[in-house]
Amino acid sequence: MSPAGTVVLDLTQDVAFLTAALMDIESVSANERAIADAVEVALRALPHLEVTRNGDSIVARTSLGRDERVILAGHLDTVPLPTTPGSRGTVPSSWDGEVLYGRGATDMKGGVAVQLALAATLTEPTKDVTFIFYDHEEVAAVKSGLGRLVRENRELLDADFGILLEPTNGTVEGGCNGTIRFEATTRGKAAHSARAWMGENAIHAAAPILARLASYEPATINVDGLDYRESLNAVKVHGGTAGNVIPDLCVVEINYRFAPDKTPDQAEAHVRELLEGFEMVRTDFSAGARPGLNAPAAASFVAAVGREPLPKYGWTDVARLSEMGIPAVNFGPGDALLAHSDNEHVHADAIRECLAALRRWLA
Repeated sequence: MSPAGTVVLDLTQDVAFLTAALMDIESVSANERAIADAVEVALRALPHLEVTRNGDSIVARTSLGRDERVILAGHLDTVPLPTTPGSRGTVPSSWDGEVLYGRGATDMKGGVAVQLALAATLTEPTKDVTFIFYDHEEVAAVKSGLGRLVRENRELLDADFGILLEPTNGTVEGGCNGTIRFEATTRGKAAHSARAWMGENAIHAAAPILARLASYEPATINVDGLDYRESLNAVKVHGGTAGNVIPDLCVVEINYRFAPDKTPDQAEAHVRELLEGFEMVRTDFSAGARPGLNAPAAASFVAAVGREPLPKYGWTDVARLSEMGIPAVNFGPGDALLAHSDNEHVHADAIRECLAALRRWLA
């Protein structure tokens, strides 16, 4: 029985209008229940799919006995709504000609709409397909719905190849960089600033850390034919207690985006070598993913898209698929640079073209 008040989705309408319908269901992280209900109800109405729900994540699978199985995955949640007056990146969505504005337009209701349209209309795909719709992507990794599915429903996720429908401007983007964060701490001795010679300034002691990071030249590393640009930066500095006190503690937060040729441990060793002599603690990390273009299914998919693949510089959930031994790529409608912005939007044709490319490949 459908939950009372569940939004009814027409999965056979123009995929751009389906995108708008999904955007109109507010789904900020931790508030995905309504959109998950709507997606589940729509999928359970399709007799050719086996549907499983775990929390606010849904898995729908074909079981046609094909030689290959592929995953099409996308997250249901968005970042919080903008607070700037007059922002167009909000809910409900709005149209300006063929351009759709609103929260989730690029990240990533267009991709989810493409998944749903394919789920409804491809009853006899050439490959078995596992459609994954998951919650809590835009928050701490420990809350990820995809991570929960990996832990609790791993048997549903076996596949030969995966596609994450994150925005890529309709170009295949292979793998992703890894990310790792540190806190580098310098310590001093507090004193009244009028008698500074009685203390030791912990903020000044952090200057060599900033100097080494400022002079660092990040590498561009070729991994399986794609060039991944790395970056290493201080992203936050905090210390001091008052305007008349010499600070006795300073913490520099550091983020290293590393190419998928490295493990997180290798990335950590690289940063520790650069900042040798300083007190450092690793606070967070996520492994990268190799391009995934060596999978047998990848060549035919790239041919169906018809564009030269590019690397993915940011981290995405293709890394989770890669960790399971599933080569995976990113491919979806919209410009990733518009994600989370007050001006978030996507052109209707970008969504339609993404759907057409996947349909060519799977049909």
